[in-house]
Amino acid sequence: MAALNDDERIDYLLAEDHMHIIQSSEVFSFSLDAVLLAHFAYVPIKKGHILDLCTGNGVIPLLLSRRTNASIVGVEIQTRLADMAKRSVELNNLDDRLTMIHGDLKEMKTELGHSTFDVVTCNPPYFPTPAETEHNDNPHLTAARHEVYCTLEDVVKACKLHVRPGGKVAMVHRPDRLVDIIFLFRQYRIEPKRVRFVYPKYGRETNMLLIEGTRDGKEGLTILPPLYIYHADNTYTKEAEGIIYGK
Repeated sequence: MAALNDDERIDYLLAEDHMHIIQSSEVFSFSLDAVLLAHFAYVPIKKGHILDLCTGNGVIPLLLSRRTNASIVGVEIQTRLADMAKRSVELNNLDDRLTMIHGDLKEMKTELGHSTFDVVTCNPPYFPTPAETEHNDNPHLTAARHEVYCTLEDVVKACKLHVRPGGKVAMVHRPDRLVDIIFLFRQYRIEPKRVRFVYPKYGRETNMLLIEGTRDGKEGLTILPPLYIYHADNTYTKEAEGIIYGK
């Protein structure tokens, strides 16, 4: 059993799944966006190298490990979160394939190298940094949600630095940042290839997007069918249920 801090708990990674993850309501708990990104991203099945930036408590590497035998590295700047991620890897006996690094994604070139990963994933902070008076009282939540430690451009620049030519970059974000994302992808030679919009319910506006690009890829963007999460009665749609329950 992994050692836990007073505010931590062990949850199932997915419903009816044998994997577990260390979480904290005071520091960080993963949400649906991470689950959707881990399902959406292309991964090599048998071998390869995957990098997850802004890894939090390591949820995306853990989820991806169910789909691939590739080695996976997660990078997280917050000390508590990086420690939680490392302990979650140990909890699931995945030390041979998953490595969690406490560090700044803007300063990983020496440790991770240039153009070394087949896939880079990222669930970055969504919101431009507000004035300090608008910050969450919890600094961990502020850093997870707002661009305190890194901007969207920092993230895209790091993705381009570490992914190999022809490799994939996958990200989850808010729809109102789509133009910024596509602009920065192209600025850093990541050609957008797939976009999927996520809707809470039928008839509602989209509140999340999934986007994947190829470094030095050819032009050609595919808009995938929409993903709806809930029916009108607040039950999961069949597709969402399959993703969330890991089926």
